[in-house]
Amino acid sequence: MRIGLSSYSLHRAIQSKEMTVLEAVQWIADHGGQHMEVVPIGFDLNGNPELIDAIRHKASEAGIELSNYAIGADFLKAGDGAFEQEIERVKREVDIASSLGLKLMRHDVAWSSDISIKHFNEALERMASACRQVADYASQFGITTSVENHGYFVQASDRVQALIHAVNRPNFKTTMDVGNFMCADEDPVSAVKKNIAFSSMLHIKDFYLRPSDQNPGEGYFKTASGNYLRGAIVGQGDINMREVLRIIKQSGYDGYLSVEFEGMEDCKLGSRVGMDNLKRLWSEV
Repeated sequence: MRIGLSSYSLHRAIQSKEMTVLEAVQWIADHGGQHMEVVPIGFDLNGNPELIDAIRHKASEAGIELSNYAIGADFLKAGDGAFEQEIERVKREVDIASSLGLKLMRHDVAWSSDISIKHFNEALERMASACRQVADYASQFGITTSVENHGYFVQASDRVQALIHAVNRPNFKTTMDVGNFMCADEDPVSAVKKNIAFSSMLHIKDFYLRPSDQNPGEGYFKTASGNYLRGAIVGQGDINMREVLRIIKQSGYDGYLSVEFEGMEDCKLGSRVGMDNLKRLWSEV
């Protein structure tokens, strides 16, 4: 099992120019991370082969792996040719993942203000068709593509599974975020049990949860049904993280565990403590 960090966890420091993405690679290695997940926020890899090469070389120099490439996408965009254009754009991102030497890539699938199950069922084949085309393109590079459970529309465990089965490709799975199920008001322990078998990559994220009638104020956002969430340091929030990790360990999953921190604390503090807590908790379950 390889424990590391998503560069997303440090995006505030990267965007503020406190550190570069290359310095982030070294920071993760210096703080015990075994891999970095590449999320291009605060830096751009499109049309930038020099930075792609620099990230790959820096990871090798620092003695850590690059694990997964995670990008945005929306296959429900309106407009003439928008569907085909978005598929082609995501294929170019697959090229970047390949240039980074990666075998895992997560792309978003859709965003919608209408998150009803009716709309999801209506859009399922359109989303699945796009994902099939991207997965088929990625297969020539030996890359497994995936959908993450986030964004409300494709977030609940059953919706993620429905998409995976509709795509029906061996190299299309899920980047499962153990915390994000809470955004869809789903218990993480139950949801992880349901989806661990379909996972190619795991995000370890924690949240504080408060009920809908107790608005805690700044820093919290609403779940699909109006409860309140705030990002927490892994192991300090309201998720039963020990049980989640026990399920993962017992499943036989032996890939990457990527800490995702998005709390109010300093991002370097939250990332460091989160990785330390994950290592400790993993050894205890």
